[in-house]
This record gives sequence, structure tokens and C-alpha cells, in this order.
Amino acid sequence: MMTQSLEGAGLGFRRCMLNDLPPQGADGPAFLEVAPENWMRMGGRLARQFKDLTEQYQFVTHGLSLSVGGPEPLDRNFLSDLKQFLDSHNIDTYTEHLSYCSDDGHLYDLMPIPFTQEAVRYVAERIKSVSEQLERRLAVENVSFYAMPAHDMTELEFLLAVLEEADCDLLLDVNNIYVNSVNHRFDAAEFLAAIPGERIRYIHVAGHYDEASDLIVDTHGADVIDPVWALLEQAYRQFGAVPTLLERDFNIPPMAELMEEVHKIQRMQADAPSVPAYQGASNVLRL
Repeated sequence: MMTQSLEGAGLGFRRCMLNDLPPQGADGPAFLEVAPENWMRMGGRLARQFKDLTEQYQFVTHGLSLSVGGPEPLDRNFLSDLKQFLDSHNIDTYTEHLSYCSDDGHLYDLMPIPFTQEAVRYVAERIKSVSEQLERRLAVENVSFYAMPAHDMTELEFLLAVLEEADCDLLLDVNNIYVNSVNHRFDAAEFLAAIPGERIRYIHVAGHYDEASDLIVDTHGADVIDPVWALLEQAYRQFGAVPTLLERDFNIPPMAELMEEVHKIQRMQADAPSVPAYQGASNVLRL
């Protein structure tokens, strides 16, 4: 499957934004992201409105329920419906969390996969299987987590091993790097420096909630803070102006305020150095 070029600054789309989106372009988001679970079985007026939007804007999708690291078999019916949804809206980018969210039922949270060699092999095979069924190269996101799972490697080692073993791409979340660096006491800049830029499909940036001085919760419910902007700037110095999307899931301000952060991303991208070594990841499936 041929890939559509992704670039610029995007915005996570929520239903409350239906009537407020500025046109795609210099004053608006370059692309939009949705959780496909929220739209793929929709009918009626909302389905028609969404179809209109996908004909006006470039869309990417970020899943919530695949449970790529879960103990249960992959939900093939879900994947079949998902492929139909992606095909019908001409959406060629599908990403998911490197986590699991089900075990004999939905857990309604994103749980960390054990950081073990056995888990690397298990998850990599499931990622390959998903990519084959969807006919799209899957990108997985580094996730925030609050309790350390069983491990014989670090989070970074686990992430890099999965990317290599599965030969998949990365949705790089710089806020999750920052959140985990505080909660689990490691150097966020060193973590980011070890990321292979050629695997990055695009970047997420978001706000969070400070529960305590040593505990941050990844909420997507606040403005992006300066240390996270600094990590994003480091990413641009390291990789060039990677496509970047602002996430905001609740406490959503007026569109004009949201666009201020999108425009900040655009300005940072404009100031980013040219990095010839960074070519960006592709979602063309290589069999």
C-alpha cells in the first residue's frame, strides 16, 4: 500500500470540535487524529459529518483497544472492521499503544507489558500479524506507566527490541518520556537520544497532571509544559521537523487556544535544522 506524506503540526480530533475546526493549512492543523473505535461503527448524521471531514483533512488513527501485548488472541473481527473503516476513509496510518488493555474482558486502562525477552518475541509476532491483516505497517507508541512490570531489561531496551524484532514503526510520545522519567527516575534527554529516528512515524505532545513532586499522571487534560516543549525541541534538533500532533482529551479549551499550541509546534518545526539522516518512517508494508 502506498503511503500518504505526513508533515506539519496536527491536532487530536474530538467530537466537540466538529463545528470549530479551521481549514487545513497554515492557520489550521496539517492533519487530524482520531481513535477509530470512536467512529468506525458510527451511523447517521455523525458518520456523514466524519466522512465530510476525511475528504477535507488528512487523518491518522490512534487505537485504544487492540491490546497488542495482551494474553488473549487478537480480535480478528475488530481488525476486519478496522481495515474496512480505514479503507473507506482512505486513512493509511494506524498506530497503537505498546501495552495491553484486556484479559478475559476489557480492563479500561493501558497496562505495561513485562519488559522481558519473551514479551519482546510475543508482542513482535502480534504486531506483524496485525500489519499483515490491515495491510498497513503498524506504529506503536511508547506509553506512560505507573508500576514497574516484571523485567529483565529497561523500558528503553524493551522498546528498541520490539521495534527491531517486529520491524515496525514508532509513534514517539515525548510527554510520556517526560512523565516516565519523573515517575521512574531516569534522564529523559538520554532516553530520547537513543531513539532511532528512521522508525518515527510522527510525534505526540501533550499535557499532564502533577499528582505529587515524584508522581505525574498522563492526562492529556492540560497545556504542554516547558520541560516537554524542551524535549520536543531536542527531538527536532536530533531528527528534523518530524510531523507532530497535539493531544487534548478533556478540559478542552476554545479552538483558538488549542491552535496557539499547534502554531507553537509549527514555529518550532520552522526553526528545526535540516537533518539529512532522518528520512522518517513509512507505513508501506514490507513483507
